[in-house]
Amino acid sequence: MASFNPALVPPSSPDGHIAAHRYIHVVGATVFVDDRPADPAWPVHFLGMLDDEACWGVDVPHGEDPSYGAATDLFSYYGRASEPEWLVAGRAVQLVEWGRTHRFCGRCGTATEVQEHERAMKCPACGLLAFPRLAPAMITLITRGEGDDREALLARGVQFRAPMYSCLAGFVEPGESLEEAVTREVREEVGVEVADVRYWGSQPWPFPHSLMIGFTAEWVAGDIVCDPTEIIDAKWFRRDALPNVPPRISIARKLIDAWLMDG
Repeated sequence: MASFNPALVPPSSPDGHIAAHRYIHVVGATVFVDDRPADPAWPVHFLGMLDDEACWGVDVPHGEDPSYGAATDLFSYYGRASEPEWLVAGRAVQLVEWGRTHRFCGRCGTATEVQEHERAMKCPACGLLAFPRLAPAMITLITRGEGDDREALLARGVQFRAPMYSCLAGFVEPGESLEEAVTREVREEVGVEVADVRYWGSQPWPFPHSLMIGFTAEWVAGDIVCDPTEIIDAKWFRRDALPNVPPRISIARKLIDAWLMDG
């Protein structure tokens, strides 16, 4: 499988030439991948190297479409590309959107300037630096019981695109640790108390600019009481009676699969 090495500038070579290029054209929030830029005048962000291929995120201006309708959203692009290719496309969407939304200083309104030696936009008037936005969010699989009676708490969110049940998730608030975010979000969304919160893994999640940080936790008290503004339904499920769960694109599915394998 190909490997991706993020970078700010393309690597130098003796002749100054890179053999292959990958241009991820970002049309709105959709992507179209080609081996050449549709228009050299459009803004680009260097993303890094996918093996020996230089990857670029291209900011396609509003009203233009080099794909002629063939651009696809990131959900649909998963499965059509390898996981490293999908992650590069997600990086392109996030960096292009950052460039679009930070053209002017948020403090004084002056046009910003791209920095050469760091991923930042700088205001030449007041010096404010704007880095790409990243929103940390926790996601946790809650379990209880022993042996064959062990269960996982899964919930159906009000904003889910499909009728499925998943792990509980939420954004981290200022001044809060990741573990504190887990216990707070679980309490707020389904009304139960958890303990033994353990880090499991993480996943970049470009919808629109999150970093999903996965945990496992053990139920200690409380009956399920759903917050209707966040959760349509939540239930305890045994391993042999799971509902429709998220696709393999997500860390939620990886958490669930790992729990199944532990059994």
